[in-house]
Amino acid sequence: MTLAVYLPALLSLLLVAVSGLAVRRAPPAVATRGLALAAAGAAAAYTCCLGFLTLTLLDDVPPLAALDHLPGLPKPVPGPIALVAAGLLGWGAVRLVRDRRLRRDTAERLRAAGRPRADGLVVADWAAPHAVAVPGRPGHVLITTGLLRALDGRERRVVLAHERAHLRHRHHRLVSTAAAAAAVNPLLVPLRDAVAYQAERWADEEAAVQVGDRGLVARCVAKAALAASPVLALGGTSVVDRVHALRRPAPRGRWTRLLLPAAVVAGIGVVTLVAAAEFAALAAAWLGAA
Repeated sequence: MTLAVYLPALLSLLLVAVSGLAVRRAPPAVATRGLALAAAGAAAAYTCCLGFLTLTLLDDVPPLAALDHLPGLPKPVPGPIALVAAGLLGWGAVRLVRDRRLRRDTAERLRAAGRPRADGLVVADWAAPHAVAVPGRPGHVLITTGLLRALDGRERRVVLAHERAHLRHRHHRLVSTAAAAAAVNPLLVPLRDAVAYQAERWADEEAAVQVGDRGLVARCVAKAALAASPVLALGGTSVVDRVHALRRPAPRGRWTRLLLPAAVVAGIGVVTLVAAAEFAALAAAWLGAA
């Protein structure tokens, strides 16, 4: 077994370690896309890594037995390592199916809450104060009467601008991509959470541009969070960080617009190409031996 096969697993830890620093000064739009791409690439490389290790369980089975003499291909590893890899691969598949099913069921329940009006808005007569962007064709915004009663007219405009930004930029795709990556590879859970946070920051910035008042958006974020869950809002790092970010000037990050995506693509590309090259060599040799 060549050392390169283990590199994709190490990529996940490296990405989690540097992701916070990488996006600190990046605009939320750049950070969201870059982190989602990083999570997807790391999960794909990690799956290849586990696949290679799992294949060594079959090293005595023709035609894999005929490949032992070929250089650069996976060689047998201790049985427990291969079994753990196979278990992780199966566990990741189960987690991925559960995540997809939960997101599908949640979207269906939200769509069943009511038919959108001409302006793409559904007002649900629920006491719980919530607003959510419901993806679909077309998507719409669901807002509850509980939240409407907690906000004034300007704050309602902020909430609608925020949720419509989610729909316009299809944030659900980026968030679900990162969630799928974390389901396959639990090491990427911090990256999944970072993508979800950056998507909220992106929508906050879009709302601030539309209403022209960053302070109003900051107050609205805090007020909506307090209405939904006072304990979570007061102790939740995500909400506090969003409010603090809105109190500062809008991020412009000229260089990070180019450097962050380029670094992510280059890093993931190198490691994924190594894994893909080994897989292609193994597949070609296997077909030739068969």
